[in-house]
Amino acid sequence: MAKASELKKGMVVEVNGAPHVVKQIEVRNPSSRGASTLYKVRFNNLKTGQKLDESLKGDDLFKEADYVRAKAQFSYVDGENFVFMNSEDYTQYMLSGGDLEGQTGYLIDGLEGVVVLLVDDEAIGIELPSSVVMAIVETSPAIKGATASARTKTAMLTTGIEIQVPEYLEVDDLIKVNTETGKFMSRA
Repeated sequence: MAKASELKKGMVVEVNGAPHVVKQIEVRNPSSRGASTLYKVRFNNLKTGQKLDESLKGDDLFKEADYVRAKAQFSYVDGENFVFMNSEDYTQYMLSGGDLEGQTGYLIDGLEGVVVLLVDDEAIGIELPSSVVMAIVETSPAIKGATASARTKTAMLTTGIEIQVPEYLEVDDLIKVNTETGKFMSRA
């Protein structure tokens, strides 16, 4: 059993008998005396994909769902489906683009470190590695004399997503991108 105060992004718990993954957690500390801390949590139902927003107290209990985490590698796209291969037994798992909402922009060919979430041997979602290395395919030219200051420009990456990068970066530079925030981390 996990308390609401112990929930972390990516945890899978049972809500109303169905497995849900924690997508967002917002902690609110009320200013009145004696009021308990509130946790505003957004869950995603792993079977239906529906979102569920809950306001919880720190001592609300959740049963951890029965699921398996399998290390996998992203293989290829087959029409609308994304195919992942288990790193240990080479089993292939297919997930639709809808199942991977917001994660497809970070899937590059051969990406390792992906964790596939399985319920009853059926893939229901993935966890991306914390960062991925991608190449810049389109951006405005580097500015001569640009420093590593906070000034940024827009850059398009190999998968088509756009992020803000420092001005000194050029086309074909490899960069590390945080998959949780979608922000530039460093050069690779």
